[in-house]
Amino acid sequence: MNRPQREHESAMWMISSISGDAEAYRRFLVSVTHHLRAIARRRCARFGVPDCNAEDIVQEVLLAIHLKRGTLDSSRPIGPWISILVRNKLVDTLRRRGDTVHVPIDDVMDTLGFEQIETGLDHFDISRLLGRLSERQRDIVKSISIEGASVRETAHRLRLSESAVRTALHRALARLAALYHSDFA
Repeated sequence: MNRPQREHESAMWMISSISGDAEAYRRFLVSVTHHLRAIARRRCARFGVPDCNAEDIVQEVLLAIHLKRGTLDSSRPIGPWISILVRNKLVDTLRRRGDTVHVPIDDVMDTLGFEQIETGLDHFDISRLLGRLSERQRDIVKSISIEGASVRETAHRLRLSESAVRTALHRALARLAALYHSDFA
Protein backbone atom coordinates (compact mmCIF):
# COMPACT_ATOMS: atom_id res chain seq x y z
CA MET A 1 0.00 0.00 0.00
CA ASN A 2 1.44 3.38 -0.96
CA ARG A 3 1.58 6.45 1.28
CA PRO A 4 -1.54 8.25 -0.04
CA GLN A 5 -3.60 5.06 0.36
CA ARG A 6 -2.22 4.50 3.86
CA GLU A 7 -3.02 8.11 4.82
CA HIS A 8 -6.53 7.81 3.38
CA GLU A 9 -7.15 4.59 5.30
CA SER A 10 -5.80 6.13 8.52
CA ALA A 11 -7.97 9.20 8.01
CA MET A 12 -11.07 7.04 7.52
CA TRP A 13 -10.30 5.13 10.72
CA MET A 14 -9.79 8.37 12.62
CA ILE A 15 -13.03 9.86 11.31
CA SER A 16 -14.89 6.68 12.28
CA SER A 17 -13.28 6.74 15.71
CA ILE A 18 -14.42 10.31 16.31
CA SER A 19 -17.94 9.02 15.69
CA GLY A 20 -17.43 6.43 18.44
CA ASP A 21 -16.04 3.40 16.59
CA ALA A 22 -13.55 1.95 19.10
CA GLU A 23 -12.28 -0.71 16.67
CA ALA A 24 -11.51 1.94 14.05
CA TYR A 25 -9.61 3.91 16.68
CA ARG A 26 -7.57 0.83 17.65
CA ARG A 27 -6.75 0.20 13.96
CA PHE A 28 -5.76 3.84 13.52
CA LEU A 29 -3.41 3.76 16.53
CA VAL A 30 -1.80 0.48 15.47
CA SER A 31 -1.31 1.70 11.90
CA VAL A 32 0.10 5.08 12.83
CA THR A 33 2.46 4.04 15.66
CA HIS A 34 5.11 2.49 13.37
CA HIS A 35 5.06 5.58 11.18
CA LEU A 36 5.36 7.85 14.23
CA ARG A 37 8.43 5.96 15.45
CA ALA A 38 10.14 6.40 12.08
CA ILE A 39 9.40 10.13 11.97
CA ALA A 40 10.48 10.63 15.60
CA ARG A 41 13.77 8.77 15.10
CA ARG A 42 14.55 10.71 11.92
CA ARG A 43 13.84 14.05 13.53
CA CYS A 44 15.71 13.18 16.73
CA ALA A 45 18.76 12.32 14.61
CA ARG A 46 18.42 15.56 12.62
CA PHE A 47 18.32 17.70 15.78
CA GLY A 48 20.90 15.77 17.79
CA VAL A 49 18.43 14.34 20.28
CA PRO A 50 19.41 10.89 21.59
CA ASP A 51 17.43 8.09 19.93
CA CYS A 52 16.13 6.97 23.33
CA ASN A 53 13.87 10.07 23.35
CA ALA A 54 12.05 8.95 20.20
CA GLU A 55 9.77 6.54 22.07
CA ASP A 56 8.86 9.25 24.60
CA ILE A 57 7.98 11.55 21.70
CA VAL A 58 5.84 8.81 20.13
CA GLN A 59 3.94 8.33 23.39
CA GLU A 60 3.40 12.09 23.76
CA VAL A 61 2.16 12.28 20.16
CA LEU A 62 -0.26 9.39 20.71
CA LEU A 63 -1.61 11.19 23.77
CA ALA A 64 -1.86 14.45 21.80
CA ILE A 65 -3.71 12.63 19.00
CA HIS A 66 -6.16 11.31 21.54
CA LEU A 67 -6.68 14.71 23.15
CA LYS A 68 -6.79 16.69 19.90
CA ARG A 69 -8.61 14.27 17.60
CA GLY A 70 -11.66 16.52 17.68
CA THR A 71 -9.60 19.23 15.96
CA LEU A 72 -8.88 17.10 12.90
CA ASP A 73 -10.27 18.69 9.75
CA SER A 74 -11.52 15.72 7.73
CA SER A 75 -11.27 17.73 4.50
CA ARG A 76 -7.48 17.97 4.87
CA PRO A 77 -4.84 15.22 4.74
CA ILE A 78 -4.09 13.57 8.06
CA GLY A 79 -0.33 13.21 7.42
CA PRO A 80 0.57 16.88 7.90
CA TRP A 81 -1.59 17.04 11.04
CA ILE A 82 0.33 14.12 12.54
CA SER A 83 3.64 15.57 11.34
CA ILE A 84 2.89 18.84 13.14
CA LEU A 85 2.18 16.95 16.35
CA VAL A 86 5.52 15.11 16.07
CA ARG A 87 7.35 18.36 15.39
CA ASN A 88 5.72 20.07 18.36
CA LYS A 89 6.58 17.22 20.73
CA LEU A 90 10.19 17.21 19.47
CA VAL A 91 10.38 20.97 20.05
CA ASP A 92 9.00 20.43 23.56
CA THR A 93 11.74 17.82 24.18
CA LEU A 94 14.43 20.20 22.92
CA ARG A 95 13.14 23.01 25.12
CA ARG A 96 13.07 20.78 28.20
CA ARG A 97 16.75 20.06 27.50
CA GLY A 98 17.39 23.80 27.39
CA ASP A 99 18.18 23.86 23.69
CA THR A 100 17.36 26.86 21.54
CA VAL A 101 14.92 25.65 18.94
CA HIS A 102 15.03 26.74 15.30
CA VAL A 103 12.65 24.79 13.10
CA PRO A 104 13.66 25.02 9.43
CA ILE A 105 10.87 26.30 7.20
CA ASP A 106 11.31 23.23 4.98
CA ASP A 107 10.09 21.09 7.89
CA VAL A 108 6.74 22.86 7.98
CA MET A 109 6.28 23.84 4.34
CA ASP A 110 3.94 20.93 3.60
CA THR A 111 1.69 21.93 6.48
CA LEU A 112 1.24 25.52 5.30
CA GLY A 113 -1.27 24.91 2.56
CA PHE A 114 -2.43 28.29 1.30
CA GLU A 115 -6.10 28.80 0.79
CA GLN A 116 -7.56 32.02 -0.45
CA ILE A 117 -10.35 32.76 1.97
CA GLU A 118 -12.77 35.55 1.24
CA THR A 119 -13.33 37.29 4.55
CA GLY A 120 -15.18 40.33 3.34
CA LEU A 121 -12.56 42.49 5.04
CA ASP A 122 -11.03 45.32 3.10
CA HIS A 123 -8.21 47.67 4.01
CA PHE A 124 -10.63 50.05 5.73
CA ASP A 125 -12.06 47.27 7.95
CA ILE A 126 -8.61 46.06 8.95
CA SER A 127 -7.47 49.59 9.76
CA ARG A 128 -10.62 50.15 11.79
CA LEU A 129 -10.08 46.94 13.78
CA LEU A 130 -6.42 47.76 14.39
CA GLY A 131 -7.46 51.24 15.47
CA ARG A 132 -9.45 49.72 18.33
CA LEU A 133 -6.28 48.27 19.87
CA SER A 134 -4.06 50.15 22.28
CA GLU A 135 -1.16 51.96 20.63
CA ARG A 136 1.38 49.41 21.92
CA GLN A 137 -0.72 46.43 20.78
CA ARG A 138 -1.29 48.01 17.36
CA ASP A 139 2.44 48.68 16.97
CA ILE A 140 3.33 45.09 17.93
CA VAL A 141 0.73 43.53 15.61
CA LYS A 142 1.79 45.70 12.68
CA SER A 143 5.48 45.04 13.33
CA ILE A 144 5.25 41.26 13.61
CA SER A 145 2.13 40.24 11.70
CA ILE A 146 2.15 42.78 8.88
CA GLU A 147 5.76 43.94 8.44
CA GLY A 148 7.27 40.55 9.31
CA ALA A 149 9.67 41.69 12.02
CA SER A 150 10.76 39.12 14.59
CA VAL A 151 9.72 39.21 18.23
CA ARG A 152 13.33 39.99 19.13
CA GLU A 153 13.52 42.93 16.70
CA THR A 154 10.20 44.30 17.89
CA ALA A 155 11.19 43.93 21.55
CA HIS A 156 14.48 45.72 20.93
CA ARG A 157 12.81 48.58 19.04
CA LEU A 158 10.14 49.05 21.71
CA ARG A 159 12.58 48.49 24.60
CA LEU A 160 10.51 45.60 25.96
CA SER A 161 11.37 42.03 26.87
CA GLU A 162 10.63 39.37 24.26
CA SER A 163 8.23 37.79 26.72
CA ALA A 164 6.31 41.06 27.07
CA VAL A 165 6.07 41.36 23.28
CA ARG A 166 4.81 37.79 22.91
CA THR A 167 2.22 38.34 25.63
CA ALA A 168 1.06 41.63 24.12
CA LEU A 169 0.87 40.06 20.65
CA HIS A 170 -1.16 37.13 21.94
CA ARG A 171 -3.58 39.46 23.75
CA ALA A 172 -3.85 41.78 20.76
CA LEU A 173 -4.63 38.91 18.38
CA ALA A 174 -7.24 37.56 20.81
CA ARG A 175 -8.78 41.03 21.00
CA LEU A 176 -8.78 41.34 17.19
CA ALA A 177 -10.50 37.96 16.89
CA ALA A 178 -13.17 39.02 19.40
CA LEU A 179 -13.66 42.34 17.62
CA TYR A 180 -13.91 40.62 14.26
CA HIS A 181 -16.51 38.14 15.51
CA SER A 182 -18.59 40.85 17.16
CA ASP A 183 -18.46 43.14 14.10
CA PHE A 184 -18.56 40.71 11.16
CA ALA A 185 -20.10 37.45 12.38
